Amino acid sequence: MSVDFAHLAPQPQRVTPTAANLDPAQLTSVDLLGAAQPLLFAAQRAQAALARHGLNVPISAAPTTAPALRLVVDPAQVARAQGYKLTVDAHGVLLVGNDPAGLFYAVCTLSQLLDLSVNAQGHLAPLPGVQIVDWPDYPNRGVMLDVSRTRVPTMETLYATIDQLASLKINQIQLYTEHTFAYRGHEVVWQDASPITGEEVLALDAYCRARHVELVPNQNSFGHMHRWLIHPQYNQLAESAEGIEHSFSTQREPFSLCPGDPGSIALLEELYSQLLPHFSSRQFNVGLDETFDLGQGRSKAECEARGTGRVYLDFLLKVYALCRRHGVTMQFWSDIIVRDEPGLVAELPQDVIALEWGYEAGYPFADHARLIAASGRSFYVCPGTSSWNTLSGRTDNALGNIAGAARAGFDHGAIGLLNTDWGDNGHPQTPPISYLGYLAGAAYSWNTRSAHDHRLIPVWLDAHVFRDRSGVMGKLVYDLGNVYQLPGAIPSNSSLLFWLLVLPQGLPPRRQGVGKVTAVALEQTGSYLDTVMAPLSRSRMQRADAALIRDELAWTADMLRVAVRLGLAWVEVGLERPLTTLDARTRHALAGELRPLLDRHAELWLRRSRPGGLPEALSRFRTTLAALEA
Repeated sequence: MSVDFAHLAPQPQRVTPTAANLDPAQLTSVDLLGAAQPLLFAAQRAQAALARHGLNVPISAAPTTAPALRLVVDPAQVARAQGYKLTVDAHGVLLVGNDPAGLFYAVCTLSQLLDLSVNAQGHLAPLPGVQIVDWPDYPNRGVMLDVSRTRVPTMETLYATIDQLASLKINQIQLYTEHTFAYRGHEVVWQDASPITGEEVLALDAYCRARHVELVPNQNSFGHMHRWLIHPQYNQLAESAEGIEHSFSTQREPFSLCPGDPGSIALLEELYSQLLPHFSSRQFNVGLDETFDLGQGRSKAECEARGTGRVYLDFLLKVYALCRRHGVTMQFWSDIIVRDEPGLVAELPQDVIALEWGYEAGYPFADHARLIAASGRSFYVCPGTSSWNTLSGRTDNALGNIAGAARAGFDHGAIGLLNTDWGDNGHPQTPPISYLGYLAGAAYSWNTRSAHDHRLIPVWLDAHVFRDRSGVMGKLVYDLGNVYQLPGAIPSNSSLLFWLLVLPQGLPPRRQGVGKVTAVALEQTGSYLDTVMAPLSRSRMQRADAALIRDELAWTADMLRVAVRLGLAWVEVGLERPLTTLDARTRHALAGELRPLLDRHAELWLRRSRPGGLPEALSRFRTTLAALEA
């Protein structure tokens, strides 16, 4: 059989096929060329990749002349940091890394090459002769997991996610934190959230380091502090103690710290002192985004006198001073400065890292990247997986958004790409919905040239994520993620079908574009779902969690079918009207469909996530269920 090297993901920078094929069964050992211990982890990963195909090959620090898999770190042979050279010929396989990370990435590519060499009968065919010379376009390639919008993954899930991302050559991970780290003395904030403990962070950090992944600490520190400020012990630190309406809660709540209150910085200093010692990373994402209520409460007079941007920047500088005191480089979300106060970019400290985020396919990354680059500040581009507020994702938007970020950032000198995976409105989407976005971010940040063509995404998903020999899962997940385009309205940063399930009070006409939704479009959406999901049972995933993935995707489709049927009944009376407007018989029939799906949601949730956030996550759907049952 022949191997299509385009099916490697991320795509290597240079691939030169040769005629010298190799039967991997001839490999007699995994030889370490050089100091053994620094090479051992990569060698063990290579050994495990061979064992997955029935080849038991011992590791040796005494090289042999027989055909072998040989590993070495040699910057003289590979010039670029994190780069590697992989050669397959009649003498065996030679993996050369510029550094230990490069060698690890060479093993990742070899593992994929082995998988792609499995024939239709499931047997490993000869490896094709080839020389691959490869390196990343972005030195920092990250994923940020939201662990604060109710879903806190179990340690088993986090370890599996780290392994999957590392195999795709991701080298940074952040866990977005508002209240889900177990801070001592602040138990009232996190006691019901099943938080991540300091001991668990230490274990995760070590697990990441072994796989050449930097676990970057993350704690939002200005806006998004509502989980703290709702408690009496902290309410006096709020900008608007009485609360505001915001999109991250169904209740009116205080949202941001008051920048002029000395207690705000004192609280952050205490949190940083507890959080940062658990991480080996010398970077720190302090958030500082979406300060919706700044200037509306206690700082109103100061903002009117000096300008809201100036007040914001002064607080940023205080947070920066804390970061300097702790010896970390400050990362911060750049939306307030770059979008709202671009004239202040030049006043940012020289050594901060701006995180330029936007989640629509047409987001102007190039314009904003040009502005930051002109200031001389370092920056990341930060697209997203588009999985949140959808249940099933937004495939075309995700790929357009991530590709646009990758190209614009590379063109303007970004030092990293951080792919964000949010959990707005209770984080109901199941983890496999984000896998497409993870893969695209990894592929496009390693090799930006590959961001111009998305046709290989389903193939890459089958080969390297779902490990599906039937070729079903990649296309199924890709197509399921495009159902958001069918109902007629395409709201930003979300899908109409999701809002049908969580807004029983009615859908705002202008915001959601509900006037474009028709019964015909909804019927077509239902037919599309049935067509997309029909092959699911034929998948042949070579993963321990294959059955769970099938159950998660089946639940997703079933929830969307309820949304379609709900929409068909609702559109007749007007989607902007309360759900209780529907006649009782229709509502009770729909309630009968939704109720067991919420039980399934709870069961699936607990397979990968901790229990703390589950009641809140279910509450969005239960509010709709209550309206149906009224």
